[in-house]
Amino acid sequence: MPNNSDLPLIPTSVVGSHGLPGWMYSALEQTELGVFGATDEREMYDDAVKLAIQDQESAGIDLITDGEMRRWKFVQSFYSRMSGLTLQDPLRKLGPEGYDSVPRYVAEERITVPEGLGIVSEFNYAQKQASHALKATCPGPVTMSIHIRERPSAYKNRLELANEFVGPINAELKALVKAGAKYIQIDEPSHSIIGGTIDDYVDLFNRTVEGVDARIGLHVCFGNLASRPRFERGYADLFPKIMDVTADELVLEFANRELRDLDVCAQITEGKDVVAGVVDVKSFHIESAEEVAGKINKVLEYSPAEKVGVVPDCGFFTVPRWLTVRKLQALSGGAKIVRKELAG
Repeated sequence: MPNNSDLPLIPTSVVGSHGLPGWMYSALEQTELGVFGATDEREMYDDAVKLAIQDQESAGIDLITDGEMRRWKFVQSFYSRMSGLTLQDPLRKLGPEGYDSVPRYVAEERITVPEGLGIVSEFNYAQKQASHALKATCPGPVTMSIHIRERPSAYKNRLELANEFVGPINAELKALVKAGAKYIQIDEPSHSIIGGTIDDYVDLFNRTVEGVDARIGLHVCFGNLASRPRFERGYADLFPKIMDVTADELVLEFANRELRDLDVCAQITEGKDVVAGVVDVKSFHIESAEEVAGKINKVLEYSPAEKVGVVPDCGFFTVPRWLTVRKLQALSGGAKIVRKELAG
């Protein structure tokens, strides 16, 4: 099982998505209108990935991603690769963006993913561009089910629906390992959405990563559409059962919750590593490196430094690119300050 030996003490990483450059919003509109050809569209995404990688590496991030630049609203682009789904209009089209204003789907029949999720091709391209260590990210089975209606459906409940994605995701993860992925992060929300128990949640996750020979992280997210959460934001109820997931590290958000639940880090590092969110992606406040260092030191009150990594709370999809870069610089700078303190 790969470990963090190729990374520095308290490695910095990102949860996944990078801030889109302004020109990309215009280009996506042109694509939707049919103005772009296939080559134009490919070049747009290739350039966006190069930019995301460049931003992360220039900021000094140790473990980067491709910025998830080829994905739209985190999971929406995956649905186009599935059969058995029928697209429905959003519930609401006017007013501020929210969880009721994105497209919804109905599972008219059992869902299949005949040609995979496309994450392997994303990773292959990113490998050719990156000079830093690279992490692959993938939504988990619960996350994949989020925008598919529970009723009407070919499935009796959301837990059964989520189970349908275990096989396709597991196959994608194994293909990622064959492609060279050493670090893989699975993104899942609070377990409450599936209507099951924490035991169901753990079982789903463990079957999803079964036989995947990589360093596995589980990011537990409270939602980040338009910088808004979707679930009650607390981790305490997940413990101690969450420690039964087959993951090397838990990736949790703390900065935007004023370091609430930070004591769970002590439980986590008894058997796993903790990757703590110490930069707030839901705020326009630009943290200083010293502020970030202070938060990292708070984490170290509960966990030994060799068991800790740091990230922004969530992805940067809803954050302007210029602000994303400033926050990444603060994250990198804060980690450097703490490393220097520990060394001295």
